Amino acid sequence: MNKNLFTYKKSGVNINAADKFVSFISSISSKKRGNKKNANIGGFGSVTDLPKNIKNAKIVACTDGVGTKIEIANLLNKYDTIGIDLVAMSVNDLIVQGARPLFFLDYISINKIDLKKMKSIIRGIVKGCDIAECSLVGGETAEMPDTYEKGKFDIAGFAVGITDKKKILYKSKIKKGDLILAVPSSGLHSNGFSLVRHLLKIKKINIKKDLFLKKELIKPTKIYVKEILNLVKRNLLNGCANITGGGLADNISRVIPNNLSAEIDLNRIKPLKIFNWLKKYKISDKEMLKTFNCGVGFCLIINPKYIKKINKFFPKEYKPYVIGKISKNRIKVSLNGKVNWL
Repeated sequence: MNKNLFTYKKSGVNINAADKFVSFISSISSKKRGNKKNANIGGFGSVTDLPKNIKNAKIVACTDGVGTKIEIANLLNKYDTIGIDLVAMSVNDLIVQGARPLFFLDYISINKIDLKKMKSIIRGIVKGCDIAECSLVGGETAEMPDTYEKGKFDIAGFAVGITDKKKILYKSKIKKGDLILAVPSSGLHSNGFSLVRHLLKIKKINIKKDLFLKKELIKPTKIYVKEILNLVKRNLLNGCANITGGGLADNISRVIPNNLSAEIDLNRIKPLKIFNWLKKYKISDKEMLKTFNCGVGFCLIINPKYIKKINKFFPKEYKPYVIGKISKNRIKVSLNGKVNWL
């Protein structure tokens, strides 16, 4: 072979490595199907059956990424949980509409294919899909040597779900007098990491040597699919909100009807240790509530008479608790009181 010939591999793209990775994805995703080959993986498109028991089916679609939490994974050289984050960020949005996740696709763009790293990411995605009870049906891997620095990459996820038209959680279902319940988060989830990383850099904090931070900063996002769909099935929800970028006020305002408002009592919020740790570094309450979930990963809006029924569908560490109510007010979302940081 003429060594002077130009090849794709010499430019930094290894198609053979990509093919091996696709084979791995097909094998690992097939394990959830009784070891039957997943025909969707590696094809040009995926084919999925719609559930036959839904008469007035509506499709819901979401997409998201994990932001700069990727840099925490790079720093710790730990990639088996950000795939869970990736699935969570999309499916937790789907269930706000009352939709059940059907399938998930991923997009991974990287400087150079590192099979060990990529396999670890995919294992996390498959685990996230398992928790969300949906299928990984395909995706795309792009090796982009001049776009990303050595060792750098990005991931994005795409989820599609389905719901019965009668089960959609429209804003009109929310009524004056409804309660707002906070469902605890598992930690930071996948928001605010640019501020976290800036703080670590300025304060010269080495998270590899801090066992608390090493565990907390890579902890995967809680997937609320099972719990929320149990409530939707039983018509126990009037509305809900996934608390991601923008915090409580911004995300709750997205589901409140224009003629109503949400009054939230900040004194009732139960912040987790990681948020108390962040608060020590001169971050204002306003900035904390705008950037982080502060311990509230998801919110439920319910008729007060259902509160006892709702609690039984959540494990002990994620039991919902009241933080506010729906009323009529000039301000769509009002935050009253002060968070009790420890």
